[in-house]
Amino acid sequence: MTCSTVAVSSRPSTVVLAAFVLGIVSVSLSGCGGDIDTVREIQAQRQVRLQAESQQDHLGEAFNLLNRLVELNPEKARRQISYHLNRWSETRTLPDVELSPLLRTVSTVLPAEVAEDRIGGLRFQAADINHLRDAYVSRRIVEWADHPRSDDPLLRSWMEAEQNALPEAEALKLQTAARLFDWTLRNVAHEPLEPTDAAPPPFEMPMGMTFRGAGYRQTDFNTMWRGRGDWLQRAGVFTLLCRQASIPAFVLAIPSQETGELKPWCVGTMVGQQVYLFDFELGTFIPGPGQEGIATLQEARSDESVLRRLTVQGFFDYPLQMSDVQQVVALLNVVPEAISPRMQLLQSGLVGQRRMEVYVDVDALAKRIDDVSGIAGVRLWDIPILAEVYEQELKKATERDPLLLFWYMNRYAVLDATEGTLGVGRWRHLHGQFDTDEEENIEGARTLYLAQRAPEFEIEDLRIDVDLQKAYAVRRQLGTDAEEYDLQIQQTQRMMRLAKRTATYWISLIQYDDQRYDTAESWFRKRVLTDDQQSFWEPAARYNLARSVERLGEIERAIELYKTDGDPQEHGNRIRARLLSQQHDL
Repeated sequence: MTCSTVAVSSRPSTVVLAAFVLGIVSVSLSGCGGDIDTVREIQAQRQVRLQAESQQDHLGEAFNLLNRLVELNPEKARRQISYHLNRWSETRTLPDVELSPLLRTVSTVLPAEVAEDRIGGLRFQAADINHLRDAYVSRRIVEWADHPRSDDPLLRSWMEAEQNALPEAEALKLQTAARLFDWTLRNVAHEPLEPTDAAPPPFEMPMGMTFRGAGYRQTDFNTMWRGRGDWLQRAGVFTLLCRQASIPAFVLAIPSQETGELKPWCVGTMVGQQVYLFDFELGTFIPGPGQEGIATLQEARSDESVLRRLTVQGFFDYPLQMSDVQQVVALLNVVPEAISPRMQLLQSGLVGQRRMEVYVDVDALAKRIDDVSGIAGVRLWDIPILAEVYEQELKKATERDPLLLFWYMNRYAVLDATEGTLGVGRWRHLHGQFDTDEEENIEGARTLYLAQRAPEFEIEDLRIDVDLQKAYAVRRQLGTDAEEYDLQIQQTQRMMRLAKRTATYWISLIQYDDQRYDTAESWFRKRVLTDDQQSFWEPAARYNLARSVERLGEIERAIELYKTDGDPQEHGNRIRARLLSQQHDL
């Protein structure tokens, strides 16, 4: 699919012309000696009608542009969305909002003058669109991931008991939090904090960051889009999803007694007065006392068995114990734009199908969190701000260093591309549009992914078949010698194989989310986890294969898959295997 440009609506010009014509008609009527009062009344009525007609649904236009973001020229789309939001806000009054004192907690990475500029601006800017895009995509995911078929079988009986014990609203939020955690584990492949694959030499970065540093080496949106991330990035995505479900979620960090430095530990979700614990580094919720359900912070602080049972004898010693979590700090995953008065104003206009959470009252939220026993303070998390800076610095570096650019393109080009079959398919996937809608003429993610799976013989023959080269738009430019052209074709083959294997893995995920567990099992086992289709999706595919097998009732086989040595999420997988054994008396 080619990029489209967005044109400014011609309607305002039409309105001006209509008003001009109305003026001529009015003058003509007056000159003819008619009843001037009647003329003025007619003119006033027409002016009111024209003004009403000239009021485009600017908010609707902005929302529609967000919906079609991957189909449009990114820069022009950002300008158009900003234009429509500013037109919408022209007749409205921005609320008076003082800068939150919480901004001081990230002053080392966000100076006061920069914060004031990003938060206090009265007009929507192109920089706001990333925040709106993140909220929009997170909201779309929540709409289809928060579904009864998403419930984790391990939590089923415990969740039923909680529903009887908790007020209905709290029970529903707890259930939603568990579903969103499960979606994140299955759909965002676990990468180590320190990547081990080959990369160019590191280069100097600001704010103490390092090349490929943990947490900030990609934004939350890129983590969702690429479907890969370290545990800090997975935690970031989970907190965004929870926000769209109106569930407070935050990273819990343990302060060093010597330096005061904060070490992220897990994610807490606040339901009622309790904070439930999800450990993304392990890749599992923290089991409660007796290995039942999801532990709360209160239980982790009062029952030493909760954290002790996270140790897997002979494989892994959990580094924390009860005494370490008596006082923790909550870190809020909030960008400056989310606390701006313009987002507060916009929030008031987002209703019905357009509803999404774009504004965060961080001071009120911080007070509510800080009232929880065991939480010794609330701060803004610096990771989302660092991720923005890192992205900008990496872009500059790739423009200077061809070797770095080649490495980046080789690793991310296929995953980052929004145009083309794979990119549109990914966008539809995140929207939950799995199947083709014939009436709306919208191809579903499954169809688009299947189209990306070129036969291996075609990929192989690309080097020698000129017709195939033409079909795949591989062109030999003037002045390119045969050897250089052959290298270009080989690079194209690598990209085609990566796109094919990525599409295959994502189809397998869709099969699972469609409750086609037998089909998902077959796709993960026969199409992803095969010797001739090796890719970086293998550990995640193995985990999802185990989840599919578990859904099919083959518990012993699932347990063996969870016990695979060397996977990034191995320790959490082994804890799940232990919980399954306990649940099924194996």
